[in-house]
Amino acid sequence: MLQCCDVRIIVADCSAEYSGRLTASLPMAKRVLLIKADNSLLIFSELGSYKPLNWMAAPCTLKDVTAERAGSATGSDSVDDTPQKVLRVSADKSSDILEVTLQHIYSDETYDLGEDPGLVKDGVEDHLQRYLAAQIERIGEGAKLVRREYPTAIGPVDIMAINADGEHVAIEIKRHGGIDGVEQLTRYCELLNRDPLLAPVHGIFAAQTITPQARVLAQDRGFECLILDYDEMRGAEDDSLRLF
Repeated sequence: MLQCCDVRIIVADCSAEYSGRLTASLPMAKRVLLIKADNSLLIFSELGSYKPLNWMAAPCTLKDVTAERAGSATGSDSVDDTPQKVLRVSADKSSDILEVTLQHIYSDETYDLGEDPGLVKDGVEDHLQRYLAAQIERIGEGAKLVRREYPTAIGPVDIMAINADGEHVAIEIKRHGGIDGVEQLTRYCELLNRDPLLAPVHGIFAAQTITPQARVLAQDRGFECLILDYDEMRGAEDDSLRLF
């Protein structure tokens, strides 16, 4: 069992079968498995992007079923068919199962990553947040700042404000706005709108640039898109600090 902050990395020839709400399979090939302390399992290959080929996210249960599989393989024609290890990850809240068969293990190591300080925002992104908080009427005349880094159970909203109608507005700020940022804002707004003391909470997706796909998705979800001019906002703040 992994301890908190531990991560296990396995390099192996493996295949995988995912069953439940969907069915997917990976044929035998050399891949990298990453197992986190919460039992999440992610399978990576050299091909593709940074995203895993398949995975099971927490909450889930990880079990070594090698002995069970070996028992069912009794009578196999070839010793080579016997897996070196079989891992089964079951979702705790659904019937989804990811079973990974490791035919040959090249490396199996566990590392203690220690305490993670969390994501440190890019300097420009942090300044955009600070400038917009100081110039909150850029989102609309009569708007007022509630606070920066408004806390929620799934992470802080960059800026929470109140518009001229007295309704809350959640603002997500990016340097370059993509679909992932819109999804992030969606999660915040869905959570905040469950609170009757805050609802209705509107969303604003603010960035220096916003991709066409992100703009379409944001507008489809009822969010406003706001382009931020870093130089202009910085100049406006500098002007406000002058005595004469």
